[in-house]
Formats: sequence, C-alpha cells, structure tokens
Amino acid sequence: MPGRRLLAAAVAVLLALTGCDSLRAGGGAAGAGGEADLRYGPAPAPGPDVTLQPDVVIVGGGGRSVRSVSADGLTWRLDAAARNADRLAPGKVMFVTGRGVGRVLDLAESGGDLLVTIGPVDITEVVRDGSFASRDLTLDDPVVYPAGEPSWAEEPPAPRRTLGRSRPLLAPSAPGTQPAPQRGGRGDARAHGYQLYTTCCTDGVGAHFAYDDGGVRLVGTVTLTFARPDASFHLDIGGGTVTRAELEITGGFGIKVDFEGGISDGRNHKKVFPVPVDISFPIGLAAGIPLSFTVTQTLEVATAFGARSGTVKGSGEYALAGKLGFGWANGSVGPRVDRSFQRRSSLLNSLTGVPVGVMGLVIRHGVRFTVGISAFLFTAGVYFELTTSYGATLGSALGAPYALCRGVGIGVRATFGVGYRILEPVVQVINKFLSLLSPSRAPAIPPVAATAGPSWHSDVYRNEEVVPSVPICGHAPR
Repeated sequence: MPGRRLLAAAVAVLLALTGCDSLRAGGGAAGAGGEADLRYGPAPAPGPDVTLQPDVVIVGGGGRSVRSVSADGLTWRLDAAARNADRLAPGKVMFVTGRGVGRVLDLAESGGDLLVTIGPVDITEVVRDGSFASRDLTLDDPVVYPAGEPSWAEEPPAPRRTLGRSRPLLAPSAPGTQPAPQRGGRGDARAHGYQLYTTCCTDGVGAHFAYDDGGVRLVGTVTLTFARPDASFHLDIGGGTVTRAELEITGGFGIKVDFEGGISDGRNHKKVFPVPVDISFPIGLAAGIPLSFTVTQTLEVATAFGARSGTVKGSGEYALAGKLGFGWANGSVGPRVDRSFQRRSSLLNSLTGVPVGVMGLVIRHGVRFTVGISAFLFTAGVYFELTTSYGATLGSALGAPYALCRGVGIGVRATFGVGYRILEPVVQVINKFLSLLSPSRAPAIPPVAATAGPSWHSDVYRNEEVVPSVPICGHAPR
C-alpha cells in the first residue's frame, strides 16, 4: 500500500573501517551467507582493533536474518528470533549487515518478524575508535543494487487524511520491496517521470535519461569518463572524532554530455533527484567490518523553453583531471585534483535546433564515490563527489537576421568529506511523509537530517561562452 511504503522513505548507513592493505573491490559476498550476503550485505564481526559506540546493536545472522527491505531502504523486515534483535529499541543503532546500519526510529511486530525503520547516522555515531586504510583498490567487478520503486523517486502525492500506524507489512514478494542485485554495471530505473539507464565502469559512470510528458520531450546522456580506475583511502577516528581522512581515485577523468529536447504546447519543469541505483564494489571484511566502494548519481534537469514550440540539441566532451580526491589531517584540508582541462568536442559548436523563442536547458550530473558501509540515499563514509553543470541556450530563429545567439556555461564542483549528504528536496519529502505517520513504539518519529559530518567544497572548472558577443545575447544559464 502506498501509505505503508511512505514510512521507509530514506536509507541510513555508516562506515566503520579497520586497517587493511591492497584490498580488491569486487568479487561479491563470500562465506556462510552466500546469496543473502550479496543481496543484503555481509554480517559484521568486529575485531579487537575497532571500538563501536555503546548504543550499537549487532543483530546476528547477517543477511540470513533479513526477510526483505522496502524500496525506500529504511524498513527492514528481520527474523524476530535473530540474536540481539530483542535489544533493538528506538534510539539504538542497528547493525545487521553492511547495507543495514542506522538509527532505529520505530519497531513493530508482524507474525514472527520484526519491522525496523531506521534513519541515518554519522560515522562517529557508530565507530568510537579505529584506524582504517587501504591502497590500490581495483574497481573492476561491480554489483548493481536497484531500489525498485522508492517513494523518494516519485513526485510527492497529495496529503491523505491518515496513513495509519508505522507498520509497512511488506512480504518478500510484495510490491515495494527491493529487487535482487545483479552483476555488471548496468541498471534500469525510473524517477520523477524520467526513464533512466545507468552504466559503470568500462569507460566511465553515467546515466541515460528520457522524459516525455506535458508537452516536453527530453533525451540525453551524462557521463563522468575514466579508464581502469582504482582507489586508496585512509580514515582515523579517536574518541568519536574524525582526525584524518583521505580518498583518492585515479583513472584519467573527463566529462561528456549529449542531449536533445523540445516543447510543443508544454510547460517547463525542474526535476532534482537521486538515481535509485547503487553501483557497489564489495571489498570484504576488514577486521570484521564489511566495506564497499559505492558509486551513486544525482540528476537535475531544468528547462527554460521560451516559446510554445521549439527544439534544441547539443553534445560535448572534455578532459578534466588525472585523479580526484581530498585529504584532511592536522587541521588542514584540501582537494587533490590533477586538473588537465581540454576540449575534445565543443558543446557550443554543436548547438542546433529550431528555437522559435529562446530555448534554455540546464543539466546537472553528480557522481559520488564513497568508501564505507552504504545503501542508497544515506551512503556514509569517506566520500568525494563531482557535480558537473551544463547550461545551454539557443536564441530565436526569428531573430536570426540580427543575431542567432548560442551560449554554453560549464561548471564542475567538488564536494568532499566524511559522513553523509542527502539532496535537500528529497529530505523535505521524506520528513513530510514521516510527520504524517503514527509510531508503534517510539514516542515520536524524528525528522531526518540532510547532512552529517564535516564537508568542504572546491571549484574545479568554470567557463562561459556566448556567440556572437553582443549585448542582446546575454549570458548562458548555470
């Protein structure tokens, strides 16, 4: 039922890493859990070199104790007889698998199962002490985790008079649960009316998108290109505080875009959403803590078509950097980006169309790399995110005798840190849903925070080109 799915409107995860060298990312889950470990994540078994916070509850059985997970990723149906399941309570931190870590918001019983709704937690809310590092993680065998049909990937519904109690009774085969993962880097999804097709990691990570509704048609592909990537990381936590964090990814990076759009008696729109597909490289257990290198994407599309009809089309590709990453230690922090910007094919020169009026389009593509324990929205750990903004305008063909304007703006920004970050529009939808629900055990369901942990920003590249250079052509959108 839609109302029942709304409670599990976000996902929480967290990082607790322990020292390891030359780990291989990929190969999937191994050990007693088998397919259950691959689907839900391997079980934690912390070693003596890591200290967890006292309110963390490790639920026994790992993936074999999980019956299903809601598409939203926050409602976990567990075997109520699993070891330590009876210790779970609102406010505790559940740690059942590498993909199932979060602050307990509420619990409810359903037959022999326990329905646990979790919220996000910062890394230092789980790990109190530990030093974790690895070099040369080979990223060559991804596992794709589709979310299915999560509520945060759809337009928010109109408010209902009641959503009932927070008991999303989801059987493993019921609609609204997460489908099984699959090998390889390809996945299909839908979000906010867009059909999405994701790819990773032969020659980059990207998303193909298509939209056809309300008189607006859009199709395109955005890609962060690279070749044979590998990664290294370091994380120190002492007394519940991060003291050192580093993440570097090599592979020779570039950006690439192509799009085609048009309007016919339609209305402009702006859509901002996470792509509901995790691309994960399972690393394995490090001192008993299951780690993954996870790639996630976000997409924003805003149209500014200034007429009742018209079309615009363009493509471009640019070299960007040899490596991406950041370092934070001894009170000093900064990006580690080997900038090498070079135009391979010009977006500006490619702009064509039939602009009966000004045709404007902005596309933003975010790619986040996280080392930690992660699942969907609330991937938590050491992360580096690159957001590329493409803005394009094509002036009115009716004014061509005077000036047919073409403009392109490109901006690339890095965001890096330790913890988690969720798109603000998504958090607003989640919290609206949660506020309408009546808890089963908790006195109230608290709102979800959009961010946790320290983070920083840095501009990697920014440029604008407009032709002809005359006042009437103005500036390209950003």
